[in-house]
Amino acid sequence: MSDAATTLPSTATAPDIGIIGGTGFYSFLADPETVDVDTPFGKPSAPISIGDVNGRRVAFLPRHGLNHQYPPHMVNYRANLWALRALGVRQVLGPCAVGSLRPELGPGTFVVPDQVVDRTWGRKHTVYDVEGPVVHIGFADPYCPRGRKAFLNSATAGTGELVDGGTLVVINGPRFSTRAESQWHAAAGWSVVGMTGVPESSIARELAMCYSTVCLVTDHDAGIEGGEAVSHAEVVRQFGANIGRLKGLLLDVIAALPDPESDETAACSCRRALDGIELPIRIP
Repeated sequence: MSDAATTLPSTATAPDIGIIGGTGFYSFLADPETVDVDTPFGKPSAPISIGDVNGRRVAFLPRHGLNHQYPPHMVNYRANLWALRALGVRQVLGPCAVGSLRPELGPGTFVVPDQVVDRTWGRKHTVYDVEGPVVHIGFADPYCPRGRKAFLNSATAGTGELVDGGTLVVINGPRFSTRAESQWHAAAGWSVVGMTGVPESSIARELAMCYSTVCLVTDHDAGIEGGEAVSHAEVVRQFGANIGRLKGLLLDVIAALPDPESDETAACSCRRALDGIELPIRIP
């Protein structure tokens, strides 16, 4: 595997925070600089935009591409995370659209999960799929506690529209669940269902990056209290109706995240994920 280097624009300083936008979320920054990044895994979903938000340097990348051309199972998660890290990003916010598995979590609810269940298959789940020392990364607690804290201390959290905790189950897609699958997921005690939460979160951990997500509920999944079958059009409509609220939440979170040079950030266990591990490749 060859290394791939990227140079920031001459006027830009390295961003520490990265945002990966989901369905219906294709731009975030005002007057950004754009960077094309090469990685050992190919190109990321789109060129990366870099700009200033609340006094912080932020990189933005649309997960599905600028024209939503990459379905969940075809997103190049490895390239996306590698490219962000190569630019200097160490804290990643990965908002996503989800279906609800609980009657009380209606459309428009924000959920900040603390666990994830992986039901995907056929995806490239690791950056360490080369010969050499085997790399096993701890993933018992998949989300950065500092990122979750920033979400839970936001102004939105005080409105009752943001739920602390729950399990995100990630299905392969691009089809939605059958009613039987939806009922199975609900019976297991899981909270919401999406298609992109892994391997995005686990690859971030492999790269010693802090990763947290907020799930925007767009629908009640099929099979929950006899609800209607999910449609892509309804997901896009609900996400579009709430994109302003999501962007406002992210602005609060960016301002609340620890400074990259703070002792709190330096001590974060996410960033220590590779300590003492011999790696088969050099990461940026």
